[in-house]
Amino acid sequence: MNTMPEAAFRRTVYRARSLHTMWQTEQEAMMMTATTARRTGGRTKKRRAGGPVWMRLLKGLGAALLASLAGVAVFALLMQWIRPSDGVVRIFNQVLKLVSIGFGVFVGVGRGQDGGLLRGALLGLVYMALGVGVYALLTGCSPSASAWLADLGMGVAGGGIVGMLLTGMSPR
Repeated sequence: MNTMPEAAFRRTVYRARSLHTMWQTEQEAMMMTATTARRTGGRTKKRRAGGPVWMRLLKGLGAALLASLAGVAVFALLMQWIRPSDGVVRIFNQVLKLVSIGFGVFVGVGRGQDGGLLRGALLGLVYMALGVGVYALLTGCSPSASAWLADLGMGVAGGGIVGMLLTGMSPR
């Protein structure tokens, strides 16, 4: 008769050890990743390293805009000596937009973070919408709907592709 309670006690101790081992493994795994967990209001939220998502995207947008300004300034200085044709200027403009979006996504999303495709596409969309809006304000004329949609599509595609590539990379 003593064996039954003893067996139940051993099972209980074994289960408690198993739960403690699982909890300890989970804690170690959380410490090794780039995310941290914090307890708020009964729920555990994951927060990315580097602050909230909207703040990182805002930093990425600022980085993309600064990259564009720097690229335009350098190209404007080079234009005085090179005298490129209109076709070269158009191609450079498109390449500069894509490079700026890529740099902004790199700053805003980072390597190995989740949701790079969506965040990169969003950053590209906002960057291109701001660019088209500033162009319309500075020139006083609005581009055609097809040109506007093509620019927005290029921004979404370029940002999404760079974000997806960065998500697949391992964090440093």
